[in-house]
Amino acid sequence: MSMLNSFVGWVDERFPLTKVWNEHLAQYYAPKNFNFWYYFGSLAILMLVNQIVTGIWLTMNYKPDAETAFASVEYIMRDVDWGWLLRYLHSTGASFFFIVVYLHMFRGLLYGSFQKPRELLWILGMFIYLALMAEAFMGYLLPWGQMSYWGAQVIISLFGAVPVVGEDIALWIRGDYVISDATLNRFFAFHVIALPLVLVMLVFVHIVALHEVGSNNPDGVEIKKGPKGNRWADDKPADGIPFHPYYSVKDIVGVVVFLAVFSLVVFFLPEFGGWFLEPDNFIPADPLKTPEHIVPLWYFTPFYAILRAVPDKFLGVVAMFAAIAVLFVLPWLDRSGVKSIRYKGLIFKVALAIFVVSFVMLGFFGTQPATPTFTMFARIFTVLYFLFFLLMPIYSKMDKTKPVPERVSK
Repeated sequence: MSMLNSFVGWVDERFPLTKVWNEHLAQYYAPKNFNFWYYFGSLAILMLVNQIVTGIWLTMNYKPDAETAFASVEYIMRDVDWGWLLRYLHSTGASFFFIVVYLHMFRGLLYGSFQKPRELLWILGMFIYLALMAEAFMGYLLPWGQMSYWGAQVIISLFGAVPVVGEDIALWIRGDYVISDATLNRFFAFHVIALPLVLVMLVFVHIVALHEVGSNNPDGVEIKKGPKGNRWADDKPADGIPFHPYYSVKDIVGVVVFLAVFSLVVFFLPEFGGWFLEPDNFIPADPLKTPEHIVPLWYFTPFYAILRAVPDKFLGVVAMFAAIAVLFVLPWLDRSGVKSIRYKGLIFKVALAIFVVSFVMLGFFGTQPATPTFTMFARIFTVLYFLFFLLMPIYSKMDKTKPVPERVSK
């Protein structure tokens, strides 16, 4: 123990190891009333680590070449020791990553984690979401299967709808006039090197910002306002407890349960009925044979449904990007004086329920053929999606709220 203390002291003289440990774990005080919804932040970090580690191992045998990419994936699956497991951990991990991120964002909507003083924290989280979408899209092309090839073809062609510069943008993204070896190589570079670095940097900044303003809680009450005074003073917050060991141990329990579910899917249902890995993606890419029904993976389908719901191609692209952009301005749309849904009125609760149903249904219709009936429903849910945000300054202000307690509940 004395040798360990001496070593830690030697490191502290050269690097603030103990200081970082205390500020961000041991002496970081979090609200004492965290519940189930607060697992998903740590689970998102777990899935990020899973994607990076499994991705590194996959790149050791993957060949970013249009002639050999699909065969290299088959080689990984069939001939590399435990290659099938690494591939399924990575492909299933991508879907589970989005699941926990969507639930993490939903918790922010439930408890007002985007409101003052956490506006920047929310915006940083949205940049993480954007980077994650770009990372997933570029990784989607790499297996060089039928759906990978044609999905990328459809999505990139959308940029061609931008007036004047659209075709140049699409050409710049592809690196060629069609999806080709050049596209595969640049997507591989971005997926393996550039975007993971951006994601790790954004996650680091997101955590630093979180620890600067402090964690929100189900009551939406700041723990620094307790009778023991200011959170930044020497005395500890009245309604806070050290993150370690209390929440670090609690998160480990959540990780164990999560990994049990994750493992069940990886070992027994990795394709998940075509939702995680489509049947067409087990067929080599063929530029001369178009799949009957081209759709992106499930985590993109709500925005794909919005795109298809608009008759004009350019306006559809605008609507699709607007559906994401509106999330960035959410902190300034909510005019309620109450953060948590526990103390908000019926109007907000109904609006949030309609929004969730709309998002889920858009995700479903984005996987279906663009028939007149499905398109009509997609348009209805697209309108409801945008109305949740556009009408928020009105209904959040007129909503009757309950009195908020001065201190967090137990």
